[in-house]
Amino acid sequence: MIANKKVLALIPARGGSKGIKGKNIIELEGKPLISYSILAARESKYVDRTVVTTDSKEIADVSKMYGAEIPFMRPEELAGDRSTTLEAVLHALKLLEQKYDILVLLQPTSPLRTCQDIDAALETFIRNGCRALASVSEVHDSPLLMRKVKDNGEMEKLLENCYNSTIRRQDMPEIYRINGSIYINSIKNINEKTSFNDNLIAFIMKKEHSVDIDDYSDLVVAGYYLRKVILRGDVC
Repeated sequence: MIANKKVLALIPARGGSKGIKGKNIIELEGKPLISYSILAARESKYVDRTVVTTDSKEIADVSKMYGAEIPFMRPEELAGDRSTTLEAVLHALKLLEQKYDILVLLQPTSPLRTCQDIDAALETFIRNGCRALASVSEVHDSPLLMRKVKDNGEMEKLLENCYNSTIRRQDMPEIYRINGSIYINSIKNINEKTSFNDNLIAFIMKKEHSVDIDDYSDLVVAGYYLRKVILRGDVC
């Protein structure tokens, strides 16, 4: 609980995965991927309950081993390739008997996010009047230098009329991307039109906490940071 508001951490983890088979429970430095998100949520000083929504019995069993609750299984129609995270969230909120004030949505593919990140994000959320929040990390390849290539070979800028692209790299503005690690919303404001990536308030995370597991190369990077950075003491 924070500011007299009850906090639900929800981790969506469907069984299907195109990039990496069984991605949500693939081993990362000796533990299943989803365990890192579960443990970070459970060790948060503000999260009251940690729930995993999944269609997979295997994921459910692994999640229970690490302390998450599985009060229901997600139906197959909400776990396909075209199913959305929002659909899973609305389904979970509808079925949960106990009511909560704040949703902390944690993607299991972000294993380096710590309980300190979650707690700091919740404090930022409260400090900003409970306006919807999303975690971000700095972009090091500036979109000022990115181009679309037309069929005729000409290049077209992605960003127009912002800055001259001849600006020195060190003078370029800091730009951030939604890193998919933490989303926080007031539950009363979540509906069918909610877009978590459009949450307004930014919570800036370190690069080494912001790895998103999409393919096998990301697992290598995440493993490096776990060994060299997180396990050095920057962990719950």
